[in-house]
This record gives sequence, structure tokens and C-alpha cells, in this order.
Amino acid sequence: MTFQFSTLDWTGISQDSRFVGFANYLKLFKDPMMGVAVKNNLILMITSIVIQLPFALLLALALNSAIKGTRFFRTIFFLPMLFSTVATGIMWQLFFDPMFGILAYVMNAVGLGQYVIGFLADVRTAMPAVLFVICWQFIPFYMIIIKAGLTNISIELYEAATIDGANRWQSFWKITLPLISPTLRTAAVMSMVGSLKYFDLVYIMTGGGPSGATELMATYMYKKGFVEFGMGYASAIAGLMFIICFVFACGFLYITRVREAH
Repeated sequence: MTFQFSTLDWTGISQDSRFVGFANYLKLFKDPMMGVAVKNNLILMITSIVIQLPFALLLALALNSAIKGTRFFRTIFFLPMLFSTVATGIMWQLFFDPMFGILAYVMNAVGLGQYVIGFLADVRTAMPAVLFVICWQFIPFYMIIIKAGLTNISIELYEAATIDGANRWQSFWKITLPLISPTLRTAAVMSMVGSLKYFDLVYIMTGGGPSGATELMATYMYKKGFVEFGMGYASAIAGLMFIICFVFACGFLYITRVREAH
């Protein structure tokens, strides 16, 4: 029905609608803010894969090792995922507040007060700040997924590798990484698709601002559909989001499976 609505000029609340065909989709490619939103989504996707997954892997490896206090650290590392998104967004809004925030207090205390700005209100720092919070929130999620993959690897493989003279680094590259590659692939697809359709935390922290610096496809779709009541155009954005997610996910799975086959 989303694709059907995308062919209409419709407010979403009126009984009157007009068929416009692909006009909404053509309008998408001429909309400069839509280009900014797609670019920000791609930045979020790349950041999620490049930062979230490696850090999650490191934490999972640390928790899988024979260190003391593993249960305690597992709980501490997973805490960000236990907070609701609304609470997380408000908490980090207060953290970045230039007047009363913890970050501003620390910077003033160490003599960097002249660099305190409205981090979420500046076009130069808003997106990096939001990306930092998103990574902080979702690294524990992928850590648990990878940790589950690590527990399925038999300890006997590592013992045999040690007998053959392999060190930890060699065991990681020859045993751990190949055996958790399906888990990493699944996590990467989830991260990719989740980044391309992300909405809630960005909407709470910045609303897509300032001046579209943190605008995503989902936040732009919300504004067009439920603020400006352009449901037909918003449905076209949703349709494009689905197509982009589908193409990226299928392309990634195909490339990784072809490489694994070789």
C-alpha cells in the first residue's frame, strides 16, 4: 500500500486524492534535502560497519577470554542497550548542553572552555555527536551477537592449534575469524539495514537539524508525511528507502558469499 500511496497526491487525512504516477519519485531526485538525507544515511551506514562491528568484536573477544569479572563487564557493556531510546536521547542532549552539560563542565575544568559550543546545534559537530551516541548504544548489541558466535567454537580447535605451535594471533586469523564469519555477516547486514532506516535517536536529539545536518531519510519522511501532510511524497521516500535497503543487503550478501565460496 505504501507503493500505491506513493503514486498519489494525498494529504493522508483527506478523502480526496489524485493519481500522479511517478511524479513523487521524480520529485525525490530533484529535492536537495533528500540528497542530504541519503548522504547522511550512507555516512551512518559506513560508520556503523567500520566502528561498531570492530569494537563489538574486540569486546566480545575480551569477554570470551579467561579474565576475571567477565559477568560484571558483560553487564556493564550491555547497559546502553537496556535504556529506552527516548531516555538515551534526552540523557545525551543534557550531556552535550553547552550551559549545563557534563561535557561543557569538564572542558571548562581543564581549561578548554573557549571551545565549548552547542554541539548538537552546530552543523560541524551535530552529526559526529549523533554518530558517537548511536555507536555507544549499538556496540553492545553486536557484541552479544558476536559473543554468541564465539561460544559455538570448540575449545579443542584452539588446543590443537596451540600444540601445533600457533600463537593467539594466528589462532584468531585461522580459527576464530573464519568460524564467526557467518555471524559477522549477519551483524553487518543488520547494521547496514538498520542504519539506512534509522529514525528514533536522531529525531529525539536533533530532529534532523541544524539546517538538515543530521537529516536522515526516515526523519525527512516523517516530516513530509506527518508534519507537512504530504503522505504521497512521504510514501515515495519510504519506497525509496525499501529499495535502497534491499539492494544494499542483497549486494552485500552476494559479494560476501562469493568471496567465501572462493
